[in-house]
Amino acid sequence: MPKQILVRVKDESAMVKNLERIYYAEDEDDIRFIAKMALETFGGFIVDANESGVGIVENAKVFKPDIFLLDVMMPDVDGVAAFNALAGSPEFKSIPVVFMTAKVRPDELATFREMGVSDVIAKPFDPKDLAANLINIWKQLDE
Repeated sequence: MPKQILVRVKDESAMVKNLERIYYAEDEDDIRFIAKMALETFGGFIVDANESGVGIVENAKVFKPDIFLLDVMMPDVDGVAAFNALAGSPEFKSIPVVFMTAKVRPDELATFREMGVSDVIAKPFDPKDLAANLINIWKQLDE
């Protein structure tokens, strides 16, 4: 059962919503497996894990995520391109996007924030802390 974390969604309806469904894109099989297992085990989340950003808008229409967790560097459609596709979609432009990346120099973080990315989780990450980190980001979205 998902953690009962209540956050006010930043949209015109101002509904309070639980964080339950995470759309995750990561091209590295081992990282994707570990992160998915950690989010499901420690957070109780429902995770749709994908190997790239290809078809993110179409896939998200079916999955209906509460938040997107995207690797930045992926082949075909990387995290930035996937973010831009979501930002251009009326259905998903208000859904938070979190990048998970090793690109965490101050100038890179500033660029991501200027783009409108909600937050960044640094790689390497501790699988035991991943769900808690995402919950904290979700809570901060209401502030």
